[in-house]
Amino acid sequence: MGLSRSAKRVLWFVLLCLTVVCGVVATEEEDGRRKHAYVAMMYMGTPRDYEFYVATRVMMRSLARLGVDADRVVLASVDVPARWVHTMQKEDGLKVVSVENLRNPYEKQGNFDKRFKLTLNKLYAWSLVHYDRVVMLDSDNIFLQKTDELFQCGEFCAVFINPCIFHTGLFVLQPSTEVFKNMIHEVEIGRENPDGADQGFLAGYFPDLLGRPMFNPPENGTKLVGTYRLPLGYQMDASYYYLKLRWSIPCGPNSVITFPSAPWLKPWYWWSWPVLPLGLSWHEQRRQNLGYGSEMPVILIQSLLYVGIIAVTRLARPSLSKLCYNRRPEKSTSFLLSMLKVATLWSMLAAYTVPFFLIPRTIHPLLGWPLYLLGSAALNSIVINVFLLPPLAVLTTWLGLVGALFVMAYPYYSDGLVRALVVFMYAFCCSPVVWASLVKIMGSLQVLVEREAYFPRLGEPNPPTAEFTKLY
Repeated sequence: MGLSRSAKRVLWFVLLCLTVVCGVVATEEEDGRRKHAYVAMMYMGTPRDYEFYVATRVMMRSLARLGVDADRVVLASVDVPARWVHTMQKEDGLKVVSVENLRNPYEKQGNFDKRFKLTLNKLYAWSLVHYDRVVMLDSDNIFLQKTDELFQCGEFCAVFINPCIFHTGLFVLQPSTEVFKNMIHEVEIGRENPDGADQGFLAGYFPDLLGRPMFNPPENGTKLVGTYRLPLGYQMDASYYYLKLRWSIPCGPNSVITFPSAPWLKPWYWWSWPVLPLGLSWHEQRRQNLGYGSEMPVILIQSLLYVGIIAVTRLARPSLSKLCYNRRPEKSTSFLLSMLKVATLWSMLAAYTVPFFLIPRTIHPLLGWPLYLLGSAALNSIVINVFLLPPLAVLTTWLGLVGALFVMAYPYYSDGLVRALVVFMYAFCCSPVVWASLVKIMGSLQVLVEREAYFPRLGEPNPPTAEFTKLY
């Protein structure tokens, strides 16, 4: 029985629609494109460019490990090194979008921080119109679980860490060419911006977000329309953890940790732990996702160098003492003593500061701290042997530092206040001991200078003793 003409038309239309849909899906699969994206920003011009490059890679790899159903994109300014771009594309599987730096008209404001000069590049997220939703991220985020439900949020959604101002370390947006052009226009005309960065600009662009409803993802997977506040669990400020040394965020899933702290206490720096306990969480993610292969050769070379220094200074001690205490008769004892005290104090200070700046900043704390302690011990051994100082007095500060690390790393404090009090009491008790060691060091220098006449000058024979002279 043949089909009627109208039935044939309907069947043809259905087949045409299926063909188009299949073609679109096939094209998207070939291009590797998805409807959603997690996006981070990268630009150059700060002393911490490499650290943020590493942090971005760790965060993006952790998202891949969680199995997110979205592209992972980096908005990289045109001056980002080509080798970094290649690494992110080939090794991390990221999509890198090259953008021109947006001129910041607010850089002459009195309160402007130069670190944020190029953060307005974040506005390029609205230009990614081939995505239906985008989650814009700062690099100092740690994802504890998958957050793909955020793609169901509306045109703009953000978390209020501050009670009155939302935080731009993570927010959801719907890309729009019209909105992007309007934002660029607002930047060009110098729209009022309290801090001159992306935070102040976006807070002014979306001024009514505080009064919007809280985001609750629909169970049927549909996308919401409008603007929403995100629960605090999507942007947990690390400072909340340090108060009780545990998370107690009641609203929303505890999904993302952010670190809006002082620049030099970001979690990827090796010295951030055990000063700030959560630093170890970031390094655990790096260990699992990226590793430390790029820094290990430097660590091994420095370790061998420090061990060699300790060995050489122990073997060369007699000759070093002659170099230090062989003075000419015309020099006054008081002047020599003053110079030795200054040289000793500066040498001890250098022993604790030089190794700190030689260690790769993003190495694991359990590698960074032992290397730092080894380096400071090696340089202190030079001080001990050059100035003939009592070893225990010189190493008192070193031992106190080791003790402080153990006090801070102790994992069983009831809350952050108790931990802070214990650290304070430890420092209070150690201060007199350290001061006494410095007094002993200065006294040792005094004694050695008074005995300096008994040291022969270089190139001269030892003077005869009184007993030997009497025999003749």
